Amino acid sequence: MIGDLAVLGGPPEFADQVHVGRPNLGDRDRLMRRIEEMLDRRWFSNDGPLVVEMEEAYAAHHSVAGAVAVCNATLGLQLLARALDLRGQILMPSFTFIATAHSMMWQGAQPEFVDILPSDHNIDPLAVEAAITERTGAILGVHVWGRQCDVDALQAIADAHDLPLFLDAAHALGVVGPAGPVGGGGVAEVLSLHATKFVNSFEGGVVLSNDLALLDEIRSLRNFGFAGYDLVTAIGTNAKMPEVCAAMGLTSIEAVGSFAAANEANFAAYADELGAVEGIRVLSAPSVGTWNHQYVVLEVDEAVTGLSRDDMVDALWAENVLARRYFYPGCHEHPPYRTFERTWDLPVTDGVCRRVLVLPTGTAVEPDTCRTISRLVRELVAGGRPLAERLATRPELEADV
Repeated sequence: MIGDLAVLGGPPEFADQVHVGRPNLGDRDRLMRRIEEMLDRRWFSNDGPLVVEMEEAYAAHHSVAGAVAVCNATLGLQLLARALDLRGQILMPSFTFIATAHSMMWQGAQPEFVDILPSDHNIDPLAVEAAITERTGAILGVHVWGRQCDVDALQAIADAHDLPLFLDAAHALGVVGPAGPVGGGGVAEVLSLHATKFVNSFEGGVVLSNDLALLDEIRSLRNFGFAGYDLVTAIGTNAKMPEVCAAMGLTSIEAVGSFAAANEANFAAYADELGAVEGIRVLSAPSVGTWNHQYVVLEVDEAVTGLSRDDMVDALWAENVLARRYFYPGCHEHPPYRTFERTWDLPVTDGVCRRVLVLPTGTAVEPDTCRTISRLVRELVAGGRPLAERLATRPELEADV
């Protein structure tokens, strides 16, 4: 019943907060054994044996020639841009986490935002081709929601214009799409192992590539530019992954199957409960390949539901369901990029930013919880415009969502 909603004064559905992405844990005993062995060795950083083992494991898991572990994926993108000596404008989607754009700016390259496809929220190859000018320095694709972007089309465009293609694969660990396993696309791909990713190393990232010379350059750059014991050949930085993070990264990749299975079960529960709700689109699983089901993504059509996505987020937060707006409002609308002496015409991006709602999943969430959250979403939709009118008269929530 509408009157029972917490946002209107009723008790919250959940006593404890339900998060979009609480960290997944692998075999705790195995992790602690690795950490104990690390402590016994007293080798905590600087290409320790756990980092080396982890790089080999992640390269094998993604069927690529090699991998370089770094302290986070943002620095992985920065190191890759540095190794490629990128200049000029980097064509990329605005519908991505802000770090994708920031990593290019930090290296002195300028993001040039292009629009996305309404079907899967990935970069639109036609928009990429239309945006190429003499100032274009590279193409940066993003596998949004872990759904592989059209790597083949982007590579064909890159080849035709003699541009490097590289890929932000932060969401896409273990994914296999039409272009094959993630990791081997473009010149390199960068994974995120942040704590909220479904496979994590507490904090970290991995650069994957079949170009071993490029990986050697990145390996040097992550360690201040050292090319030998006391020889520095490049202006590098400190982006090394510590051993304790590699211990978690190894333990997590060993549990990738169970993590993905939990995500898939949760996704199925949401899809069953919400798939037929008018005004709610559940972004479906890709029809080709293997998906990690890391995100459960809805689009809320306010013209049909009578209730905006933002009102729905507020109402769910009141129930202790910490649903999220991703990636709002779009990189091109954040102050650092609005200062550019131009504006971008990105109608699909702007519309998706207004509609997207991401729901909780992961091993900390059970399918029954997903069904309860789905019931709440259905009740909100049933409340429609009258509910929206009631919400418009209440004080703003203090929570920043």
